[in-house]
Amino acid sequence: MKKIAALLVAAAVAVFGSACAAKKDEAATLTVGATQVPHAEILEHLKPQLEKQGVKLEVKVFQDYVLPNKAVEEGQLDANYFQHIPWMTATNKEKGYHLVKVAGVHIEPMGAYSRKIKDINQLKNGATVAIPNATSELTRVLLLLDSQKLIQLDNREGDKTLKNIKSNPKNLQFKLLEPAVLPRVLDQVDFAVINTNYALQAKLNPVKDSLFIEGKESPYVNVLATKQGNEKNEALQKLAKALTSPETKKFIEKKYKGAVVPAF
Repeated sequence: MKKIAALLVAAAVAVFGSACAAKKDEAATLTVGATQVPHAEILEHLKPQLEKQGVKLEVKVFQDYVLPNKAVEEGQLDANYFQHIPWMTATNKEKGYHLVKVAGVHIEPMGAYSRKIKDINQLKNGATVAIPNATSELTRVLLLLDSQKLIQLDNREGDKTLKNIKSNPKNLQFKLLEPAVLPRVLDQVDFAVINTNYALQAKLNPVKDSLFIEGKESPYVNVLATKQGNEKNEALQKLAKALTSPETKKFIEKKYKGAVVPAF
């Protein structure tokens, strides 16, 4: 009887232990949304390293800048990695989300690309320029065009729109489009200002192919983001540490050759 009781206790302990192990494995699974290039590529590179630390990283690839934030806010994702802080701030304000930065990782200098001209001095009067339609990206693009003396903005602080253009000497005609669409309209416009992740995805080399590009001092650092209250999650902190490690810095510099710049 004692032997049977001991066996029952051992079996119960084994079942309980298995259940705890399963819960532990489940708790260590981290689901992160990202755009394909370079974000998902960087995350995929980190999978073996994180697995050794007890974190199973699942990467969900998105083709837009809207759904990854919605998924984090609604709890479908633990975090995302695709956006800079001005975009996240604007989304929080517009949608009532509660997204916060976990770690700043890299800068993707935004550049201008063309299939019609090789140099910005070849730009004709009345040229058509395709630019992103989102408010935070529009501000960034207009500041870049201003720095190239293609337009002159007013001196007001804050977000910029086309209404803030004080001078447009080339009489540029602007087409506002979804960021993901911009590489596909290069044959239809004189040049387009494109986010680096979409440029890389379209096989454009920001260093070699751009007419001009943001400097490394750009404040638009891409971040690992999560919903407020989840920042201290152990698995998420391990990912943040891995993303900002010397090894990741070397990987980014070697793979992207200046098109993506580590910000740590």
